[in-house]
Amino acid sequence: MQGVIDYLEQNESRFVSELCEYLRFPSVSAQPKHRSDMQACAAWLVKHCRQIGLEARLCSTPGHPIVVAKTPRGKAKGRRRPHFVVYGHYDVQPPEPLELWKSPPFEPRIANGVLYARGASDNKGQNLAHLKAVEAYLKTGTELPCDITFVIEGEEEVGSSSLASFLRKHRAELACDAIVISDTGMPTLKHPALTYALRGIIGFEVTLRGPSRDLHSGIFGGTVDNPAMALCQLLGKLRDDNGHVTIPGFYEGVQPLSAYERKQFARLPFNTRDYQKFLGVPRLFGERGFTPLEQRSTRPTLEINGLTSGYQGEGSKTIVPAWACAKITVRLVPNQEPAQVMKRIGQHLKKLCPSTVRLETEWGHGAEPYLVSPTGPQAQAALRALKSAFGYEPVLAREGGSIPIVNDFKKILHADSLLLGLALPDCNAHSPNETFHLSCFAKGQLMAAHLWQELSKC
Repeated sequence: MQGVIDYLEQNESRFVSELCEYLRFPSVSAQPKHRSDMQACAAWLVKHCRQIGLEARLCSTPGHPIVVAKTPRGKAKGRRRPHFVVYGHYDVQPPEPLELWKSPPFEPRIANGVLYARGASDNKGQNLAHLKAVEAYLKTGTELPCDITFVIEGEEEVGSSSLASFLRKHRAELACDAIVISDTGMPTLKHPALTYALRGIIGFEVTLRGPSRDLHSGIFGGTVDNPAMALCQLLGKLRDDNGHVTIPGFYEGVQPLSAYERKQFARLPFNTRDYQKFLGVPRLFGERGFTPLEQRSTRPTLEINGLTSGYQGEGSKTIVPAWACAKITVRLVPNQEPAQVMKRIGQHLKKLCPSTVRLETEWGHGAEPYLVSPTGPQAQAALRALKSAFGYEPVLAREGGSIPIVNDFKKILHADSLLLGLALPDCNAHSPNETFHLSCFAKGQLMAAHLWQELSKC
């Protein structure tokens, strides 16, 4: 292992230059004008993997190509040789609004140990850190204790629509002991983190329809129900003053944190006053009886994402609108069943809807919650690797957001995902001036190098 560590240190500046080269590709999957850039970025990645010593190929999909790269397969010594998959993505978010960037988004800039560019942390810097760790093994002739396959896709930022079918098609090739994903974050460099749970999501739209057309509010107002008013009243009944969702059965299946989890949560760095200031709100609000950390990661929620009704232009227009619509998302926590929650939401909306308007509910995207045991052998191996690389006792974290691909991996490959994020809270993922701290890049390589030794012991 010392040869691997020395190689990583000796080639640090080259690795940063290669990351900058990777970042110069405007691989924006959401914009058709960048299709050729997506192809070029994927081709660069295949070439780079081959230079490292991996067997790499470009796999076409109905959308953007997927890069698959494998380490030379070793020989098992007395037992089945472990195999792990490293997942990442080379596509990035659109850079707009461009005027808010302090430097061009696809011209990497380094200042005070921080790299600025679109995709720096989400996800090119993080997936390249894993590639560099494997390069260190291969170039120094250090034997890897396991086989590793990299799957780096080009559609994560637009929903990974091709990934599930790709996994099914290549199920035998990708059969593995675990998936390793570095596409999340950690609180600070002194608090490297394993994210062991993700919230799921249900998205839907509620529309209330009243009169067949917008009506003059002076002539007709008072004789028909106003869909906008009716919708506001309906939505107001979905949550009480204590932040508790009132849908019957909504919390069924939700498990309280274990004593071990609560102890880990207490170690997370968090300051309520700083958090409030960061959000720019006069006062925090959440489900009573839970801390802000618990509210945003361990509890289910119901949020109105948008409201639309009536006249939206300049000045006034005195009408009773014909309809009103709300976009809503529900975040689910482990052990909640999405289908059951959807059913209960639909039943409750029908019960609340007055007979003076017509209710329409359109169900949209969804993803199940995810949980891997934080006390399991693979999770503990990941924690040891984090400590070896960062020099601090790692923390366990739950993520409030949703990553649907981990459920695809679980269902199709029957393998758990270890989420070992390398981004810090100020990385500005999806925002102007995205960053990646070069210290995270270096420590991430070291973590990945230790990880294969630790996981192979499980």
